[in-house]
Amino acid sequence: MMFRCFLALCVAMILAVSVAPASAQGSGPLRITVTDPNVEPMPFAIPTFEAETGDAGQLASQITQLVAQDLTGTGLFRQISQDAFVSQVTSFAQPVAYTDWRTINAQALITGAVAVSGNQVTVKFRLYDVFSGQELGAGQQLVGTTDGWRRMAHKVADQVYSRITGESGYFDSRVVFVAESGPKDNRSKRIAIMDYDGANVQYLTDSSSIVLAPRFSPNGDRVIYTSWDSGFPRINAIDVGTVSRQQLATQQGEMAFSPRFSRDARSVIYSLSNGGNTDIWRTDVATGQHMRLTDAPSIETAPSLSPDGSQIVFESDRSGSQQLYVMSASGGEPRRISFGEGRYGTPVWSPRGDLVAFTKQNAGRFHIGVMRTDGSEERLLTASFLDESPTWAPNGRVLMFSRETQGESGASAVYSVDVSGRNLQRVNTPGGASDPSWGPLQP
Repeated sequence: MMFRCFLALCVAMILAVSVAPASAQGSGPLRITVTDPNVEPMPFAIPTFEAETGDAGQLASQITQLVAQDLTGTGLFRQISQDAFVSQVTSFAQPVAYTDWRTINAQALITGAVAVSGNQVTVKFRLYDVFSGQELGAGQQLVGTTDGWRRMAHKVADQVYSRITGESGYFDSRVVFVAESGPKDNRSKRIAIMDYDGANVQYLTDSSSIVLAPRFSPNGDRVIYTSWDSGFPRINAIDVGTVSRQQLATQQGEMAFSPRFSRDARSVIYSLSNGGNTDIWRTDVATGQHMRLTDAPSIETAPSLSPDGSQIVFESDRSGSQQLYVMSASGGEPRRISFGEGRYGTPVWSPRGDLVAFTKQNAGRFHIGVMRTDGSEERLLTASFLDESPTWAPNGRVLMFSRETQGESGASAVYSVDVSGRNLQRVNTPGGASDPSWGPLQP
């Protein structure tokens, strides 16, 4: 978090090759379609990055391993063991022996170099399309501090992922979540923040009061959440850098909860319960002006704005069961978009604007699913005793969510799954974890 990283472009390293273009060899360009549910992981080779200074060996090894871990963790890539390598890469500047890499069926080759000077580290990398015999994009160089080496590795992985899939990456990002500890009937909860892969966990609150539903601001500098520290549900905000807290002055009511920042972070939408009725409100953070967006005897909650800020998706039981609705960001008559069997809740608009993720309860099982914003093409991605609280990766191609196991000793954990329903994985957190909110790519 304290790390300052400068993405400095390096040299446009134009590789002279004498190999025929891919089309002439009958092989297609190096490309993976992220949304293909039947994708075969692409084999890639990543020799340990060259240590260009005497004290860079350990960092070079760690950065190489983390880049490989990021890529294989997507389920889209398969790392080829270094034991299978025909040739070795001993210098970042040496020509690529494409024939040797084709022999072991490597489709992509990632080479790199690491140099350390004091507390500063420089990382260079190149990506090659082995079968076309060409460099894929220009080489790049990143400069940062040695304690920020994980971020530099994530940035390299983001670049590789982006060049091969055509999608933006998501590895150099953070997730805020509720860290849980203790027995199920007396569980302590704290707001915590971590790297997308569960590393570098930091706690933003203590466990003196109940906290729920943390959500990042659009640029990741603040977190908004529901807190019981006053004895009633109220909305608090934390500055991630200073860990200073303040309570948001919401419309008067018994309970204020389920907050989310608007896309420009100038206002907050949330649910307010008053006199047994729950509606959606918007509050301007600077002026404190409040605006009621729904006015119905039903329970309206879990609002989520579209990326352009023009619409809100939310859950409501106005039809007699919990369903999803979309309305204008300024309020008005909503239209129902969920019509399948069961109950729907916790909708979240994709950052790409094309999908809405949701929790569905049907026939005694919970699911995380996605649908088009008009409710068409519903797909269920998971099924378990209790899955809930989906959140999107910054590129809108991966989801993270909470899963709780059954029974008195049941515990919560955070999982990820891609938008096609592939690659379900548990995120490694120090203890119980729930209610994740995925932040933007870090600058």
